[in-house]
Amino acid sequence: MSVPLKVSDAGHVRTITLDRADKKNALSQELAWGIVQAVDAAALDDNVWVVAITGSGDAFCAGLDLSSGSESYSPYSPQTTQLDDIGWVGQLLLSIRKRCDKPVVGGINGVAVGAGLGLAMATDVRLIAKSARLMAGYTRIGGSPDAGLTVTLPQAMGYERAMRFMMENRTIIGEEALTWGMAGEAVDDTQFAERLAAYCQELSAWSPITLRLLKRGMVKSYESNDMEQQLRYEVSNIRKAFGSEDGQEARQAFLEKRKPVFQGR
Repeated sequence: MSVPLKVSDAGHVRTITLDRADKKNALSQELAWGIVQAVDAAALDDNVWVVAITGSGDAFCAGLDLSSGSESYSPYSPQTTQLDDIGWVGQLLLSIRKRCDKPVVGGINGVAVGAGLGLAMATDVRLIAKSARLMAGYTRIGGSPDAGLTVTLPQAMGYERAMRFMMENRTIIGEEALTWGMAGEAVDDTQFAERLAAYCQELSAWSPITLRLLKRGMVKSYESNDMEQQLRYEVSNIRKAFGSEDGQEARQAFLEKRKPVFQGR
């Protein structure tokens, strides 16, 4: 069965597009695992410096496919339950935050609900269309948060706000997401695709080594309870960055007042 996913490259930017527009990009087994595999593949490709994840049509991702007859109600499959007890619903966050040390930009072009919101919040930074709606939705279906939302929402907005957002089943629309810390930029719908592409190209102008070490440090800080350990990790990373060819080129270009040319080495 073909995976309802589109993957395209533009320079050093790889865009992963959920392609079930007729289902509001709801997550089937094929689509969910396809996203995980696509992010893992981007992480291993040295020519990819920045990754974007967005949706086709007017939705980002409507969450788990609960339609009649759907086999995707469970995030697990018989093949994975023995070796992977968190299934794709947890692997989405792990692939984006832990296994991919490259910046992953969320292009939230439309509705993001449940596991779809989890996918959105797993990304490192987010652009949101002004008409897009964000909702957890778990209280409505008698569920509890998954897809990493108990990790990513408190990180983004703080503990109490995250609790209120989910308990009250709130819906956040467009620019309101900036106030809640769920996105960093709101864009008019008609300009969204163009702005997402341009923003990712802007990020890819930096040294990929710098960006990867930056992300490693940020992710590590949330996993560490030891301040001195985290400070040593930061120093280790900046030594690697300054010691790289890109680091030397950046400083030379700064002194020569010119635009640097990075090679990813």
